[in-house]
Amino acid sequence: MRQGGRGDRTWLAACGLLFATAFGTNVPTPLLLVYRAELDLSASTLAAIFGVYALGLAPSLLLGGPASDRFGRVRVLLPVAAGVAGASLLFLGGASALWLLFAARFLQGLASGAVFSVGSAWLQDLAGPDGAPRAARAASVAQTAGFCLGPLTSGLLATSGPLPLALPYLVHVALVVVAVAAVLATVGTGTRPAGPPSRGLLPRPGLTPAARRVFVRVVVPTAVCVYAFPSVAVTVLPLLLPGISGAVAFTGLLAALTLGTGTLVQPFAHRLGRRTGPAGAGLGALGAAAATVTALLAPPGPAAVAGVAVAGVLFGAGGGLCLNAGLTRVGRLAPASGRGAVNGLFYTAAYSGFAAPWLATAFVATTALAAPLAVLAAAAAITAGWLAVRSGDPDGAPGPGRSPDAPPS
Repeated sequence: MRQGGRGDRTWLAACGLLFATAFGTNVPTPLLLVYRAELDLSASTLAAIFGVYALGLAPSLLLGGPASDRFGRVRVLLPVAAGVAGASLLFLGGASALWLLFAARFLQGLASGAVFSVGSAWLQDLAGPDGAPRAARAASVAQTAGFCLGPLTSGLLATSGPLPLALPYLVHVALVVVAVAAVLATVGTGTRPAGPPSRGLLPRPGLTPAARRVFVRVVVPTAVCVYAFPSVAVTVLPLLLPGISGAVAFTGLLAALTLGTGTLVQPFAHRLGRRTGPAGAGLGALGAAAATVTALLAPPGPAAVAGVAVAGVLFGAGGGLCLNAGLTRVGRLAPASGRGAVNGLFYTAAYSGFAAPWLATAFVATTALAAPLAVLAAAAAITAGWLAVRSGDPDGAPGPGRSPDAPPS
């Protein structure tokens, strides 16, 4: 589907807001090691700070999408984008108080989740069901690029720039301001949905019975892989390298490598078609296997660094392909009148993967991480096999409806 004029500008504005939001979610990632030293935090507390983000996501994803189905995409996106910037400002006090780190990370999840689900639904509105692969590719590239550049920028600024625990967050706030300005310049504050709005703010996906079965059997297991893989890469893998010099910068580079790979694999998703989900889960299984071997055999040093880098690349590729596969299916399954709700449910399942780092670190010492990593490898391999079997399941036909904020194409 080709768009011109205002449609192109709207498309870019939606992608820009997704990028700016994704950029901010991983700004704290390389700084967690600094907070650990400043506040004397354990590895499980570190994983809990990272994972509390998911607690904020739950209400945001379940309510934000349906709210946008009722009131319009932009009318929901603008206030939650302000919350995204507010979370970064709250992080400025995190070095002095643990509770501020938890509060800021929770607010970050609360605001970011709505941007991801509603922004993805907005792109699907613009593309239509026939353009679902294009919308999925755009949303995946915008998010994974933000996820990649956020920690890379943060790690570099924290290592060599002034105000290491402040400047990265201020850069993010500036990006959000620019993205919001682009949305306002393109579509203003948005319009109300055409036709009678849905009632209530609870998820009302409007999926056909066939589409609901595909969502549960295929989309949900694909979604769980989306963030389970990269979250393990950026929080658990650095623990395999105790005492490494330049740990903060390395963590930022590892996050950039992992999530950048998720961006670079997007063109291959088009070629893989319905095999994208199984391929993504399979790559994640290989990443967990590489991390297990590294934990078992490689002493801290160049070999361990190489093993961690390989595992990060595989985790990033797997998560990126699963994000594309899931969003493509959602774009085809969901009717326009319930697209926000279905995207919210997809991201809810996806962000449950943020529990993976906590599960990997809560019950074993950091010297015994091989066991949970091996369990992850087995679970991912089983998921890949299941998705391969189900990859031919037909999509249910989406119902009628028009975009809440889509301009004429």
